[in-house]
Amino acid sequence: MPVPLPTADTDWTALRNFAALRGQLRVSLTPHCNLKCWFCHNEGDVPPPFTHLHRDAKPRPAEFIANDYVSVLRELINAGLKRVYFTGGEPLASKLARPVLTRLPVRAPDVSYTLITNGLLVRAHQEWLATAALDKVKISLHYFTDNSFRAIAQTRSGIAPVLDGIEAAREVFERVELNTLIQRENEHELRDILAFALERRLPVQFIELVDTEFNAGRKSSAAGAQDIIAHLRTLTNDEEVEVSGVGQGRRIFRVDGVEIDVIQRQLGRHHVGQCGTCPARSKCVEGFWALRLDRAGGIQPCLLRDDLRMDIRPLLGTPEQVPAAVARQVAAFTEGTL
Repeated sequence: MPVPLPTADTDWTALRNFAALRGQLRVSLTPHCNLKCWFCHNEGDVPPPFTHLHRDAKPRPAEFIANDYVSVLRELINAGLKRVYFTGGEPLASKLARPVLTRLPVRAPDVSYTLITNGLLVRAHQEWLATAALDKVKISLHYFTDNSFRAIAQTRSGIAPVLDGIEAAREVFERVELNTLIQRENEHELRDILAFALERRLPVQFIELVDTEFNAGRKSSAAGAQDIIAHLRTLTNDEEVEVSGVGQGRRIFRVDGVEIDVIQRQLGRHHVGQCGTCPARSKCVEGFWALRLDRAGGIQPCLLRDDLRMDIRPLLGTPEQVPAAVARQVAAFTEGTL
């Protein structure tokens, strides 16, 4: 998608509404990962398990350097996008992780930076991570034994380094959270994961599968959240449902002050403008909740629609023009005119 030309009369309403509804800016530092989890959507790029099976399928080439990320982040945050998530692939596998995460450009009470990681490299990078102005580290824990780790992540390793990565994060960050995809391979471990989280007072989010073309072959592995919801109701009466804002609806439980989220399909999703006639809507479980910035210099408003991806590389010489281009993209998307 060509970059919408910035103009003096850019309408910022749609972008600011998106931000006000807790919309995220998800920044992918690399599409590569040291695991091959079967369900990976890789923020819209070709995921590691697919490239492992299809050697000719390559993720987008690296175009951004650390300075590009930092300058684009500065402009987008100043334009109103306040919730930034660093993802991958595995972000800590990128040589850009340190120069980007230790130079976060805007520090303010209403700006939050979250690192999403599989935990395997946290201990190795712990020293410099302690100097990064991250507000939160979110660690994927989709398994709780060596057997489930190997089945889900398609690795020969054991789970001990993941659990150690969680402890390494807790040693240097005040807020560490867990995130668990519910699936047949880990259904029998969900209560153990929950108990592990509660013992350490770590918030955890249980998530139902996001369908993509890359995980269609394992769709039978997807499982629902009913059992973990029923178990949570035996532990607490503190439950509420949130369907406002952007993205999927969620159930929020609080057990002894620890927040447990369950992202559940049946609660609906936030569809706007372009979603109304979107050919992918029938399999979309997310709606519009994130803008995704990738290492090739693209920003896209929908995980399932890379045809809506906008290449912002032509604006890198004048990064102050990036927010206006993104604002025009969001406006066109939400108004259904893309």
